[in-house]
Amino acid sequence: MEKIRLSKSCLSNKEISAVNAVMRNEFLGMGTQVKEFEILLKDYLETDMHVVCVNTGTSALLLALSSIGIKPGDEVLVPSLTYVASFQAISALGAIPIACDIQSDSLFLDVNDAESRITERTKAIMPVHYAGSSEGISDVYEMSNKYGFHVIEDAAHSFGGDGIGQSGDVICFSFDGIKNITSAEGGAILTNDEVLARRLRDERLLGVIGDSKKRFSGKRSWEFDVEHQGYRFHMSNINAAIGIEQLKRLPKFSEKRRRIAKVYLDELSSIPGISFPSFNFDAIVPHIFVIKAHYRDELRHYLASENIETGVHYRPNHLLTKYRCDYDLVNTEKAYTQIISLPCHPDLSETDLGYVTSKIKYFYMKNLFLK
Repeated sequence: MEKIRLSKSCLSNKEISAVNAVMRNEFLGMGTQVKEFEILLKDYLETDMHVVCVNTGTSALLLALSSIGIKPGDEVLVPSLTYVASFQAISALGAIPIACDIQSDSLFLDVNDAESRITERTKAIMPVHYAGSSEGISDVYEMSNKYGFHVIEDAAHSFGGDGIGQSGDVICFSFDGIKNITSAEGGAILTNDEVLARRLRDERLLGVIGDSKKRFSGKRSWEFDVEHQGYRFHMSNINAAIGIEQLKRLPKFSEKRRRIAKVYLDELSSIPGISFPSFNFDAIVPHIFVIKAHYRDELRHYLASENIETGVHYRPNHLLTKYRCDYDLVNTEKAYTQIISLPCHPDLSETDLGYVTSKIKYFYMKNLFLK
């Protein structure tokens, strides 16, 4: 059996042809393809929000934080169970990520724990759509309205999910190589605030005022002004060309990811050693498929011996040296000992799925005496 990959890019000849067309045109930076991708994203999401494309999902988070005025010493509430990019985007601005606990069932930010960590320096909260689920986001907005700070949604996992991107404060997507759609590398920021959107467009191009409009028409600014700190975070035409083709394939990608989730649920739910987070797979597009497993490490080792890749999403940030804190996050730490991500990508075949589920069943049947 060939190795069954945990995740992968799913590309076709259409993406390759689109990149070749950009190469032949020899305008590789930010131009008409990026503008088209932004328009298509807005249309696909059926949103009135402004869409601003950038070069990575991490850049989207950092730029969003910068644009709302996050400064050194400010505090941003964020769940510890997330990829380190969320924390790095905060600390890159000199701000302080405040690690918060999660709910044990949904693995989403625990709003009560987050509220207990609010200080006079709290300026924003960054909920993470873990595995594609945003269950509990309304509670986040209720709390932010109560205290008057911004919400930066880390929606890197959830592109394509029902209602995602249609409303909110600031929403950040990722289009890296293994996300629900990819642009090889890329991200997008959505906001309803026109002034904020204008600032985002400028700051992605080193703060040069109005440069996005020039780039979209194949020109660049020569006589210009800069008012805010900017970054070289714009998306390229090459990346946008890939994203445009991937967006056309998203309905099939979404259908396949939901099908994978259904098979795992149907085949593994009867195993006593396995439980599932409370995700609504009819509404989300699962970027990763996570289970909670007894003997998690032994299971991972066994599956690896059978050529099945798995992952652990993620090592909690409050356990990392740079972000270590002096308090415990009980639900997060318990979840970290149990969670395992199973293979989940559109190129996974029914045969692959059957192989994975059969090996997991065998593992628990073989180790039944341990329970």
